[in-house]
Amino acid sequence: MPGPIQSIERAAAILRLLARGSGRLGVGEIAESLELAKGTAHGILRTLQGVGFVEQDRDTGKYQLGAALLHLGTSYLDVNELRSRAINWADALAARSGEAVRIGAPLEGRVLVVHHVFRPDDSLQTLDVGTLLPLHATALGKVLLAYDTTLKADPEPYTRRTLVTQTAIKRACAKVREAGWAVENGEMISGEAGIAAPIRGHGGIVVGAIGVSGAVERICEPDGSPSVRLLGHIRDAARAVSRDLGASRW
Repeated sequence: MPGPIQSIERAAAILRLLARGSGRLGVGEIAESLELAKGTAHGILRTLQGVGFVEQDRDTGKYQLGAALLHLGTSYLDVNELRSRAINWADALAARSGEAVRIGAPLEGRVLVVHHVFRPDDSLQTLDVGTLLPLHATALGKVLLAYDTTLKADPEPYTRRTLVTQTAIKRACAKVREAGWAVENGEMISGEAGIAAPIRGHGGIVVGAIGVSGAVERICEPDGSPSVRLLGHIRDAARAVSRDLGASRW
């Protein structure tokens, strides 16, 4: 029977070390902690970075766990479960808000729309299920981006209001984490807006987002802030779905 593969064991040890740490670690720190040659540790880290399991801070050169590893760690909560748990709450949100509702999950640096409820009126609408949306220009995307989803591609300017600089995007993500919700206002399509809140699974990990979208004048207040009434409905729905998915906190 073949024995264990040493390089895989070392890679696993590095990932466990990074998972236990409270911050980023440099190559030297990792090599010393695991009693590895610095060159060996560096080679493994570069390989792990190449597949998205670790990320390197550009300023300090230190490493931390990557978004791809987070996705693997929550693979038990697949898209179908997220959708099935959220369907009833999404229908109720559409009825209460009078707006279209979408549920999104992270997929390869974008937002995959896994469920879409039409606005409950007679207007002509297009089903968005299966659509990939940008992270930086949508409320659903900003929620996912704020909680450790990586923006891989250079931000595309969809309108003059789209956030395209890393500084602006990081600032927006910090606001999302502080407030617990995200808003878009004409950032992907002029005249359209959206509000979204995070959906959490076991351990409080953000596994998706739920939100409403529609005309700016219906979604936002005159000053551009999200409608207080809609925001309340969205956060209630997000809490409900999170509880169904086993989240102990929201």
